[in-house]
Amino acid sequence: MEYGHISGIDKPISRLVQGTVMVNSGELDRSFALLDEVFELGCTTFDTAHDYGQGDCERTVGRWVNKRGLRDRVVIIGKGAHHNQDRRRVMPFDITSDLYDSLARFKVDFIDLYLLHRDDPGVPVGPIVEVLNEHLAAGRIRAFGGSNWSHERIQAANEYAASHGLTPFAASSPNFSLAEQVQEPWPDCISISGPSGQAARQWYRQNQIPLFTWSSLAGGFFSGRFSRDNLDSFDSYLDKLCVQAYGYEDNFKRLDRARHLAEEKGLTLPQIALAYVLSQPLNIFALVGCQSGTEFRSNLVASAVRLSPEEMAWLELKSDSVQSA
Repeated sequence: MEYGHISGIDKPISRLVQGTVMVNSGELDRSFALLDEVFELGCTTFDTAHDYGQGDCERTVGRWVNKRGLRDRVVIIGKGAHHNQDRRRVMPFDITSDLYDSLARFKVDFIDLYLLHRDDPGVPVGPIVEVLNEHLAAGRIRAFGGSNWSHERIQAANEYAASHGLTPFAASSPNFSLAEQVQEPWPDCISISGPSGQAARQWYRQNQIPLFTWSSLAGGFFSGRFSRDNLDSFDSYLDKLCVQAYGYEDNFKRLDRARHLAEEKGLTLPQIALAYVLSQPLNIFALVGCQSGTEFRSNLVASAVRLSPEEMAWLELKSDSVQSA
C-alpha cells in the first residue's frame, strides 16, 4: 500500500480509500469482518457520508473504530451538506448541523477530513470558508474540502481564504475514470474524466491538490458485464445508472482497449481501469467500494501497476497504436 499526506492530518492516508456504503448495523458481523480485512491489508482511510444509509453507515463505522480502538490509526472522511428534495443545502447552518450529526453518530471528537458533498454555486464562497474554518479552529475537523465541487469554485474558495488569512480547501473529490461520464448519474455530479475534463485535470496537476476520486470503474462499466449488445438487459437501479452515464461508443472503444491491455499484462479489466486512474500525474487517492477482502487485495495489486504515458494515451483514444511497457 502506498500512502500520502494532507496538511492538518497527522496520519498516513492510504492511496486506496475504502467506501462504507455497504456496511450497516443490521449486519455487524459481516460489516466488521469486511472493515477488519481491509484494514489488515493496509487501508487506513474510510469514506463515509451523512446521508449514506440515513446515517447508519456512520454509526456502523464509528462502532467498529471504537470497538477496535483504532481512532488514532484510521482516517475518517466525512461528507455533509448534500442537497435534498426540498432545497440545496450548502449553507453554514446545514454544514454545522450535518457535522454535529456525524460526530454524534461516530461517537468521536473530530472528523479527519470533512468534505462538502455538493456545491451550490449560487452561494458565495466566503461564508462557507469561514464556517469551515470555525470548525477547524474548534478541533471538530482536521482538514476540509469539496466533493463534486468544480475546480473553479475551489479556486475561488482558496483565493478567498488566502485574502482573509484563513485555511483553504485541502482536498477535492470529483468523479474520475477512463470512461467519460456522458450523463451525470446523480444531479450535480462533477467529473474530470475524458476530453471535457482536461482543463480541470490540468488545474489539479498544476496545484497538486489531493484528489479523492470516486467511481474508478465507472459505476461498474469496467467490471466486464456491459457490452454493446446487452445494455437493455439490465434492470437494477445502479446498472441502469451505469448504462445512462457510460454506455456510449467511445467508452466501449476504451473498454475494448483496456481489455486488450489487461490480457497483455496478465491483469483483469477492473485492475487496468484502476491502474489508469492511479497512473495519472495527479495527487490521487482512489475511492473503492470493495465487498470483500479478496476484492480489496485485487485492487491493491492494481495500485502497484504504473501505465506509461503512451499506454494511457492509447486507452484514451488519443493514438492508434501503443508499445506496452
